[in-house]
Amino acid sequence: MSPALVHIIERYENMKKFFEVTSLAQVFEYMSDFPLVGTEIVPLPETDGRILAADIVSDVDLPDFARSTMDGFAVQAASTFGVSEGSPAYLTVKGSVDMGDHPVFSITTGEAARISTGGMLPEGADAVVMIEHIGEIDGTTIEVYRSVAPGQHVVEKGEDFGKEEIVLCCGQKIRPQEKGLLAAFGRETVDVYQKPVIGIISTGDEVVPVNEFPASGQIRDINTYTIASLVIKAGGVPVTYGIARDEFEVLFEKCSQALAQCDMVLISGGSSVGTRDFTIEALSALPDATILVHGISISPGKPTILAKVGPKAFWGLPGHVVSAMVVFTVAVQPFIENIGGLSPQAKNEPKISARLSRNVSSAQGRIDYIRVRLTETKGVLWAEPVLGKSGLIHTMIKADGLIAIGENTEGLDKGAEVQVIPF
Repeated sequence: MSPALVHIIERYENMKKFFEVTSLAQVFEYMSDFPLVGTEIVPLPETDGRILAADIVSDVDLPDFARSTMDGFAVQAASTFGVSEGSPAYLTVKGSVDMGDHPVFSITTGEAARISTGGMLPEGADAVVMIEHIGEIDGTTIEVYRSVAPGQHVVEKGEDFGKEEIVLCCGQKIRPQEKGLLAAFGRETVDVYQKPVIGIISTGDEVVPVNEFPASGQIRDINTYTIASLVIKAGGVPVTYGIARDEFEVLFEKCSQALAQCDMVLISGGSSVGTRDFTIEALSALPDATILVHGISISPGKPTILAKVGPKAFWGLPGHVVSAMVVFTVAVQPFIENIGGLSPQAKNEPKISARLSRNVSSAQGRIDYIRVRLTETKGVLWAEPVLGKSGLIHTMIKADGLIAIGENTEGLDKGAEVQVIPF
């Protein structure tokens, strides 16, 4: 058999393998193959958006004293039972409690203490009567027009969190509210996962830097910037390695450099049938490399590669910007979040319910991701498909999110309820 014929057969076999696509669910099964990044200790002011690397256990009750939620008078609730405007209760004012005070007196039946919002309840008090329901007769006597129940207008000791309770879990993202809780427990520093460092490589002889004017047949490098922005949104740190020409040596060198410096590498372009050889050859030549996925049953984004090089994930994304962004959103981002320590329980994947504004067809055997624009008409939220080819970035600019049409569905009818994945 001639060498030329052997080469043709090899390319045919490779093309057959290329179309042996992997389902998205199967792709996610590889997630556990990749280890988490390391941890670091950071100052509390720098924890926004970071992922906790250890459980946070309360060392005190929060709050550690019963406090008022209203301006008024602290009382024993029993002293107010059955009162009304026509039959008020008369209570003796025992003292006054301001914010930050520790009262040195106690309250018994028939007594009250003036108290400010946030003030510590004196011993014996179990409720607060709002100032609006009090009449002050003189400096030592008040009349109460409305009864209160035990615990009313009061935050009890440990009502927020009890001592030795797990208040935040490892793998949880720190939002402003979590940051505030950490401050409440006096955590000046926090143990968090390091941000995954993600290498980004663009490929193609037709791609030029953004500061160059493209000649005929050339395009500026869009993918580096869109993907870098998506990496930041996913909690990672993008490191860009510029444009690799369609030459094995150049691509291999950039891949090797990125893998040595990053926790994961993303390369856009070079994954389609006609140009995939450079990416596959470069990946295959890297030490301890295994191609896990060569094609995912989604559209757009079918020509996607996932490889494992040592302990690290290496993705080959489609060259068309829309396909690359869709693949990142539905497949790559979960992998970045996973190695970044975000626990499945802590993932916040909000979706917006809407009605489909028109019929949409779909092919069985794959998940179709449709770009949609959200509009509201007479109180009904509609998802309007934004149709266009995967090389047209304007379709992403006009869209507010994606809807997924399942692999066993031939399409959706106008008016069908859909779940929009917001951008």
